[in-house]
Amino acid sequence: MIVEVPVRGYFEENCYFFIDDATRHGFVIDPGAQARELLELIDQNGWTIEKILLTHGHFDHFGAALALKKALGASICAHELAPLFLSDPRLNLSALCGPAMTISESIPLSDGDTIALAADPAFSLTVLHTPGHTPDSVTYWSKKENAAFVGDTIFKGSAGLTRFPGGDASALRRSIAGTIFALPPATVLYSGHSEPTAVGAEMS
Repeated sequence: MIVEVPVRGYFEENCYFFIDDATRHGFVIDPGAQARELLELIDQNGWTIEKILLTHGHFDHFGAALALKKALGASICAHELAPLFLSDPRLNLSALCGPAMTISESIPLSDGDTIALAADPAFSLTVLHTPGHTPDSVTYWSKKENAAFVGDTIFKGSAGLTRFPGGDASALRRSIAGTIFALPPATVLYSGHSEPTAVGAEMS
């Protein structure tokens, strides 16, 4: 089950729950804001969140992560380059938009890693390093569910921005052409700031 929850802090951003129907365990991806509302949704549905997954270290994607970690006891996971952004309010853009936000501790992920539920190891996501929007950007891909959580790498009808610190237009093009477009055409792409789309639709 995939549940999209738009949340609003300084920006509106799409938070996602990726939940195993059988066990009611799962992951929350990019909890950018509104921790109280996200926790209420988790409680109402009887979900157990095992891990908090970040697609990259911008504050609008992690603003509620620490509150969820404290309430749920779930670890925060991000690419191995993410601490550079998570720990620096200038790089994660929070210093430019309001109160400074930082995260001092996260479990490092690398390209090709598998993140599986303890409750059901067959329910898993593969980590794909997709730099360009930021050096630490990743996509979480579920082959079984035909879904990919792409953060700000690609949107419906457009590519991610590269004007922020660490952005690299050439790297972004390589990530989209070489990694995102290498996924099956029917793969649904769930981004941080647009409606879902599909690989085949974006390639056409």
